Amino acid sequence: MIVQKRYLLIVLVPLFFALIFLATRSTRLRNAYYAITYERTLDAYSQTDTTVTDVVASIDPSGRHATLLSAFFGLDDALPGLASLVACEGAGGKDGMPVVFSHELDVKSLEPGDFKVTSASGTVGEVTCLTLAPADDPGELRTVLLIGQYGSADDQPKTVQIVGNVLALDHTVNFKGASVAVTPLEDGPTLVTAELVPETLWALDQPGTSIPFGGGSGCPTGTSQIVRVTWSGGITKPGGRDADDVERTLYSVTLKGGEQASYKSSPYALGDLQDGDNNHMLCLDTADAVISVAFPAGHLTDPRDDLNPASSVAVNRQF
Repeated sequence: MIVQKRYLLIVLVPLFFALIFLATRSTRLRNAYYAITYERTLDAYSQTDTTVTDVVASIDPSGRHATLLSAFFGLDDALPGLASLVACEGAGGKDGMPVVFSHELDVKSLEPGDFKVTSASGTVGEVTCLTLAPADDPGELRTVLLIGQYGSADDQPKTVQIVGNVLALDHTVNFKGASVAVTPLEDGPTLVTAELVPETLWALDQPGTSIPFGGGSGCPTGTSQIVRVTWSGGITKPGGRDADDVERTLYSVTLKGGEQASYKSSPYALGDLQDGDNNHMLCLDTADAVISVAFPAGHLTDPRDDLNPASSVAVNRQF
């Protein structure tokens, strides 16, 4: 018996370390390993609205309206199998639709039953679960990934409406009643909002995580200010590679310093990479006032490899 145990140890221990080594050398194996050990914390499944609140305001104290900025029919019956491990139970093979809100959200107020998705034929889709992953870094809690069955390429979802109580993180506004038209399946992602990032959330020189659904990389030391841009859906280069210096130079930031005329510049670095979400951080080496951000067509894609159209957004300077 002792001999058998020793034999198992001699065989299994080297095999265990060999598998770890292979996992670190292969992106697919590494992602599979991290997915298996990943603990979901932002998924919800309730089909009824259970949030009890007396918050009814739709405009926050600064004057911003509680709105849905976009709903993006990103995948039709095509969420990968790993989504069942890192997003929601049973997510693999279902439809995926990220919905972007104007404010960060109180995660506890979010349930699938808060959302009504209606197709072109008038059919109400089934939202089986939702999650804020992978857009869950500090300051990002405004993109909700809806998972379920909403239609097909022939009968696409047309509107998303909030029918339950969904609260902003600071409980200043309630999104109940808000609605937005859905971006069609065949369209690529667009910029939907941009905002200055408070210095308390900068995390300079932070490395990206080893998994594509963990934390993103930080801007480098020497950064003067950071603009977070949020896209309507997940963004990569064609083929699934992360954005790099090429995309950095394609971002056009409009700035204005003092009495001088406005001018355009590119960020000197990109942050919030390597985490598979719909955000980038534009790292700026100037303190001049940021006005807007633009990005040209044809360089970034959604998970279906649909190329982005040209888009631009004004920068929200309120923290």
